[in-house]
Amino acid sequence: MTRSLIRTALLGITAIAMSASVALAQGHTSAKFSGAKVNAGTVTHTVKDGKNVLTLSSDFQMPDTPDPHWQIVDSKGNTFLLQRLGVKSLGGIVKDKINTTITLPAYVKDVAKVQIYCAWAEAVLGEATFAAPMMTMDR
Repeated sequence: MTRSLIRTALLGITAIAMSASVALAQGHTSAKFSGAKVNAGTVTHTVKDGKNVLTLSSDFQMPDTPDPHWQIVDSKGNTFLLQRLGVKSLGGIVKDKINTTITLPAYVKDVAKVQIYCAWAEAVLGEATFAAPMMTMDR
C-alpha cells in the first residue's frame, strides 16, 4: 500500500514536471507589434538549452530606419537596449539579414514588452506586449 502510494505520487510529480517543460518549449507569444514604423508580427519567448530566447514571427516587417535594435522592457519599467536587428552583408554580395532571434542576457529578469528601437533617432518604432511578464529562468 505504501509503495503504491509513493509510486503514484512520484508519477504525478513527473507528469507535472513534463507538462511544465513542454509548456516552456512551446513558449509564450506576445500581442502584435504596434507603433510608428512596426505594425506587424509578434515575438515568442521560449527556453532552449536553459537559455531564454525571443523569436520574431515570419510576418514581422523590418522597419526602413537606419539603426533598429532589440529593446526589452521589464515589469519594473527598466529598459535594456540589446543587439542590432539588422546584420550588414559583406560588400553587398548578399542581401542584409535580420537577427530574428535573440538570447536574453542573464541580467534581464523578466520581459513585459519587446520594442524595436532606432538607436540613431532614439525612438521606439513599435512594441509588442505579453499578457503577463515572462519570467526568465536565471532568477
